[in-house]
Amino acid sequence: MAFRWYQAKLRTAPLLTQATTTAVLFGLGDVLSQHAVEKVEKHSYARTGRMALYGGAVFGPAATKWYQFLASRVNLSTTNRTIAARVACDQFLFAPTNMAFFLSSMAYLEGSSPAEKLKKAYVPGMLNNFLLWPGVQAVNFKFVPLEHRVLVVNCVALGWNCYLSYLNSGGGERPEVEEKVVEKVEGKL
Repeated sequence: MAFRWYQAKLRTAPLLTQATTTAVLFGLGDVLSQHAVEKVEKHSYARTGRMALYGGAVFGPAATKWYQFLASRVNLSTTNRTIAARVACDQFLFAPTNMAFFLSSMAYLEGSSPAEKLKKAYVPGMLNNFLLWPGVQAVNFKFVPLEHRVLVVNCVALGWNCYLSYLNSGGGERPEVEEKVVEKVEGKL
């Protein structure tokens, strides 16, 4: 019943439906981060609001249009080559841009320095992005119909958004092992 309603909304108002779904799941990811990961005593509704705002106003619409773009413009000679090219585009174009915009916009909305936030959290965030999302996206692009790709990403992203919220709140401070990896990566640039 609920899935049929969601399907109908995807047909009649796809961008609004996916933006709303994304807003709810980004907000829920922050709630999980605050209570299950960080175990805060007092919930920050402003922080949850910022995450939901970003999800609904930025990520949901951007991801919807991005997947439409990939489906219409990135088509190679075989299915596997197409999937590999879409994953590469997603991971080397969309993901770095989205991570930078997410961290910068959160810093701005919090009244802190976007440059400082990027310096602290961008590399750890992208390293963890590369551990999770290429595999998720390969499966997503191979098996999931276009209209459900944002939903699949949002479901997996419930945990990812929990991590992003944690990263944004200062949990992205580089631990010792990660610091050594970052130093090696930055030393080669």
